[in-house]
Amino acid sequence: MTKSMTAFARASATMDAGELTWELRSVNHRYLEASVRLPEGLRTLEPAVRERLASGLGRGKLDCTLRHVPGPSTGCNLHINRHYLAQLLAVGGEVAELIGHRAQPAPFELLRWPGVLQEQPPDLEPIIQRSLDLLDQALASLVATREREGARLAGLIQERCERLAACAARIRQRMPQVMAEVRERIHDRLQEVRAELDPNRLEQELALLAQRLDVDEELDRLAAHIDEVRSVLNGSGPVGRRLDFLMQELNREANTLTSKSSDLEVTRMAVEMKVLIEQMREQVQNIE
Repeated sequence: MTKSMTAFARASATMDAGELTWELRSVNHRYLEASVRLPEGLRTLEPAVRERLASGLGRGKLDCTLRHVPGPSTGCNLHINRHYLAQLLAVGGEVAELIGHRAQPAPFELLRWPGVLQEQPPDLEPIIQRSLDLLDQALASLVATREREGARLAGLIQERCERLAACAARIRQRMPQVMAEVRERIHDRLQEVRAELDPNRLEQELALLAQRLDVDEELDRLAAHIDEVRSVLNGSGPVGRRLDFLMQELNREANTLTSKSSDLEVTRMAVEMKVLIEQMREQVQNIE
């Protein structure tokens, strides 16, 4: 299935640990190039994120951003190191006994003592797992959008292939008349000196001229390339590079038709073909 490289997807979820939001933006690029932006506390997600992106996409420049708005349950939990505090109080009692002065220590003074108050970091595993599940949803949405846009691009290219084939058919139909007119024109010009020319040599020169003007080979290759474009559009996997190569080949044949043309109508149709090929080439740049 033909896929575009231009798409956008967004997926959000709210949980006890806060709100998670993924935003994925992709544009055309020669290779797959992903830029991943994650909250500081969720940086361990990056390898898994890149693995999922690589498995779901073939080409494109991708901006992948995760935003996390923490909820009330995501703060660090404070707790007292009771064993350490007991040792601290015991040592303080010994010091008070030695100096003969007993006093009750203030609670907040004890809390400021290093090691008494400890922070327990939140459990990020549920957030990490939910983030990856949400990424899968966003990625599926992005791929679906790329497929819809790709189908539209394929339709546009198919329509221009039909018009290109029609132009080629008109040129093929026109060529016998063009050759007859050229032959007649040359005969008319040589009428005055015909008696001085070798008839066999004249026929040879006319045959060589007809060979130089003949475009059957170019039209045959053009038709083969058009058939290949249609076949590639119906194939699977990334097809953009193959289509880009075919656009170059189509343009080469159209240029040859223009250079060989000695007829205004054939030239006009060859120029129209070049316009159609350029329109297809612009669309192909967005295909994966």
